[in-house]
Amino acid sequence: MEPIKTEIVVVGAGPGGYAAAFYAADLGKRVLLVERDERLGGVCLNRGCIPSKALLHATHVIDEAALSEARGVIFGKPKVKLDKLRQWKGSVIDKLAQGLDGLCSRRGVQRLHGRGHFEDSRTLRVETAEGQQFINYDKAIVAVGSKPAMPAAFDLGNRRIMTSTDALELEDIPGRLLVVGGGYIGMELGTVYARLGSEIVLVEALDHLLSGVDADLVRPVAKLAESLFKEIRVKTRVLRMATSGRKIKVAMEVNGAKREETYDRVLVSVGRTPSYEDLGLENTAVKIGANGFIECNDQQQTGDPAIYAIGDANGGALLAHRATKEARVAVEVIAGESSTIADVVIPAVVFTEPEIAWCGLTEREAKAGEVRVEIVKFPWGASGRALTLDHPEGLTKLILEPETERILGVGITGTGAGELIGEGVLAIEMGATARDLAESVHPHPTLSETLMECAEMFYGTATHAPPRKRPRNNGKEAAGGTPDKVRA
Repeated sequence: MEPIKTEIVVVGAGPGGYAAAFYAADLGKRVLLVERDERLGGVCLNRGCIPSKALLHATHVIDEAALSEARGVIFGKPKVKLDKLRQWKGSVIDKLAQGLDGLCSRRGVQRLHGRGHFEDSRTLRVETAEGQQFINYDKAIVAVGSKPAMPAAFDLGNRRIMTSTDALELEDIPGRLLVVGGGYIGMELGTVYARLGSEIVLVEALDHLLSGVDADLVRPVAKLAESLFKEIRVKTRVLRMATSGRKIKVAMEVNGAKREETYDRVLVSVGRTPSYEDLGLENTAVKIGANGFIECNDQQQTGDPAIYAIGDANGGALLAHRATKEARVAVEVIAGESSTIADVVIPAVVFTEPEIAWCGLTEREAKAGEVRVEIVKFPWGASGRALTLDHPEGLTKLILEPETERILGVGITGTGAGELIGEGVLAIEMGATARDLAESVHPHPTLSETLMECAEMFYGTATHAPPRKRPRNNGKEAAGGTPDKVRA
């Protein structure tokens, strides 16, 4: 085959990869998109974000039906047909994948199905079903994503030891399921299987769930998880696993005490690793950092002038929307524009019950950086809408700069938190103050009101909360005092 010449080759067609290819085509660039999977969309669409959220929604209905009995609306016991549930989940993925195919064609993006391998800094070899195809390019964007981590000690080649990818296939509903890892993947998929009827034991090596997330935001989630799961064990290390007939025998250490238990299945959710193996990066000037991810700067440029890296492949927060934004930055830099990911506000959402969402500066980061801030919280127990939804366990939290009253961070726990956090992102990006938010009329009764009333609480004027005493002098103590580093 004759080599293909193109301006930009994008390796990987996940949310970062296809966004980069589409945007580059919109700017008039010749683009070739290389993907080894049959469908576009990467892990997020096919084995991650979309199927997991579909299952969370489907199983959430089971919970709501049970809770409705207390409201006087009684349903019969649900019957779960796994084949039909899998079929519905697959139909959602198919529709989105077909949409991406159409967008790819309409933009004139050339596609190549196969595994890419860098021969050097300007040549990519792709192993296709028809044979080897060489691509000569001006710039390359690496967007190969990540995959679930599986420690060697747990990798027995037994399908009953699952990664998140396996768990989303819903082969069966195990009677007893051990979830190893209390991060967002373990919590989300543990919730799905618990609602379907599995007895869940979740273990976490640290002394708390959802490491790195604001403790105020985690607290309502941890409380509900305790009622949903059979048991949650922190400070617990899994030592080894072994096949025992059609079950998995697990040895673990719980608070220093060793024990051995048997489970029908085990879900290992202890993080993710980049998917650049056999990509040939060693044939380029791309550098791999100590954390195992590709090193790049705020313009997505790697150590090789011809190669850019976006999304999970370069580490950081492993979020699809971060990859999409980095895709635009990389394409704009290639096109000669001034663009950077620095100081861009990237929100995060954990789709637990209830959801957690945050953006900007967190209280923990403020303390670690000795940044003096004011913190104000509005409890959803005072929200009429939260009460009508029968979910008053939420919380809205603002992190404010005392002198300017500028909003530095927003955190939300509660039903639909992921839908609400966009307002927080906009507020921070626009440099809005608590006064701006407090004086922006929000519709009643809605959950969005909690953002407005949280800002009003800063001034002690929230309608549905007791007046809050504020320190005088813009957060400073009375005359002769010194300002707090962090004021709750």
